[in-house]
Amino acid sequence: MNRIKKLFTDKHFKHGSYSIMISVIVIAIVIVANMILNQLPAGVRNIDMTSTKIYDIGDTSKEVIGKLDKDVKIHIIAEEKNIDTRISRFIEKYADMSDHISVETIDPVLHPSVLEKYDVSENSIVVSCDETGKTTSFTFSDVIVFDQMSYYYYGQYKESEFDGEGQLTSAIDYVINDTAKKIYTTEGHGESSLSATVTELITKQNFETASVNLLSDGGIPKDCDLLIINAPTSDLADDEKEMLTEYMDGGGHVMILLGMTEDELPNLEAFMKIYGMTVLPGYAADTARCYQNNPLAVFPEMTGSDYTEGISDDTLALILNSKAMTLGEPEKDTITNESMMSTSDSGLLLTEESQEEGTYVLGAVAEDAIDDDTTAKLIVLGTSTLIDDTITKSFTNLSNLTFFMNAVTSYFDDVSNISIEAKSLEVASNTIPAAGTYAVLFIGIIPVAVLVCGFVLWLKRRKA
Repeated sequence: MNRIKKLFTDKHFKHGSYSIMISVIVIAIVIVANMILNQLPAGVRNIDMTSTKIYDIGDTSKEVIGKLDKDVKIHIIAEEKNIDTRISRFIEKYADMSDHISVETIDPVLHPSVLEKYDVSENSIVVSCDETGKTTSFTFSDVIVFDQMSYYYYGQYKESEFDGEGQLTSAIDYVINDTAKKIYTTEGHGESSLSATVTELITKQNFETASVNLLSDGGIPKDCDLLIINAPTSDLADDEKEMLTEYMDGGGHVMILLGMTEDELPNLEAFMKIYGMTVLPGYAADTARCYQNNPLAVFPEMTGSDYTEGISDDTLALILNSKAMTLGEPEKDTITNESMMSTSDSGLLLTEESQEEGTYVLGAVAEDAIDDDTTAKLIVLGTSTLIDDTITKSFTNLSNLTFFMNAVTSYFDDVSNISIEAKSLEVASNTIPAAGTYAVLFIGIIPVAVLVCGFVLWLKRRKA
């Protein structure tokens, strides 16, 4: 008995007991902290450390979610084991931002009828709104995109992009709105097709696209909300010029992206001149705002809040071999025009014979007030390279596509640009996930290590 009493009063025992007590306190703090962290919203406990901020939710999405006044349901149709945690956590962040968003995971193995109900396959995400009766869906592979070329050349699946925000925001906007716009692109003049990237962005905007030959199809369709003429290499026929004029006189919307051609386009240029836009011979250059000392590769100065929204001051657009324009008086008093993209004061107009200094317009917008309720709008961009994949895919940090989509959506008062580009996964993910993922570390390894260290220290002091 005395030996036991002496053991408890021994100074070594006291020091050891103190170490153990500290260890127990540390373990308790870690457990409590872990429990608290698990109760925090996903946006708080998931810290994005990736270079491209793949999990960040941008201002556009926050605006869409903040204005929600209808209940939106998100169903994850997949077995639990097949759900990528990056997808589930990203969706959880959306749900944390609004009480109008609910999330449910449905196992198609346990509930096979769900596949038929929503007309989807496994590993899909269904977004619906009961109030509007609209439903849409996309797959996991639409969110985490794989590089097809890598598989083709090397036989390996390589993740290339994360498109969670683009897909989810587009889906939510689609199910809560009744607006539907249709965009037609012209054919028959050597036009360039819109790239897959641009077409995807237009689709994310929930716009429908189709092509039209004005001569063989009988003119501009009645359901045309926007007509795009992309890089024509041959001129409009006289009848087509009249069709465009009549369409605009009725409040139409036209966008022209000029291409590289040495052929004269008198009818197209005559149509543009109605709105005070004159295309100059040659190409625009800029010695002050150019890429790698190539004056034909221009970083244009962009103006107008409608077109620069979402573009930071330090983000540039890049265009190549752009036509130069000047703005003059329109042919009608009801028409106003202004520059939306230009060279700097160090601009040049280059031809085979000469170069002329000056500030040149690279993109312009004109509006015609038809009546109090109707306004026709024409946007002309000096080059189609603004949306060319050779530029936009080579320089992913450019604002080209944002500027273009801002221009597209500016035609409509009831539409804002929600076309969000996918974010690169080329840099390895370094996201700190939920606290629960590190439960083994915090509750197991660290506490055990502290206990072992405390016990070793106690033994050393006891032997001393």
